[in-house]
Amino acid sequence: MGPFMERMCDSHGAFAVGRCVGLIEVDEDTGRVEIIACVWFEGFNGANINMHVAAVPGSRWMTREFLWYVFHYPFMECRVKRITGLVPESNYAARRFDEHIGFKLEATLKDAAPDGDLRVYTMFREDCRWLKPPRGCAPRKAN
Repeated sequence: MGPFMERMCDSHGAFAVGRCVGLIEVDEDTGRVEIIACVWFEGFNGANINMHVAAVPGSRWMTREFLWYVFHYPFMECRVKRITGLVPESNYAARRFDEHIGFKLEATLKDAAPDGDLRVYTMFREDCRWLKPPRGCAPRKAN
């Protein structure tokens, strides 16, 4: 998943350490497996974890089941209080996505992105609407 994230995020070496939740698609005819989405978690400190998201444009990856597990992992398994996402101010699609799924803007870091400001988005466990498992999904027991 690391090479997929680096390719999708145009990053070099940033996704070497962390944990991820990936979504794959399997071609039934050829058996070919393709990664269509990945959520990368890093920087865990007990209270917070950083989250990065990448998906193949046009793929249908944002299902309730996938979003449930994406948030179940940090909030229920890692037991963090909050998730942080850093988004360049110029990345309107990522900002719209974060706000759509429930992240709130916490701060703006002046000139912290290569092309301008960096926005700090957060989601707290008590504000997450994705923690109820969809029908057919059984949560794993937290460690």
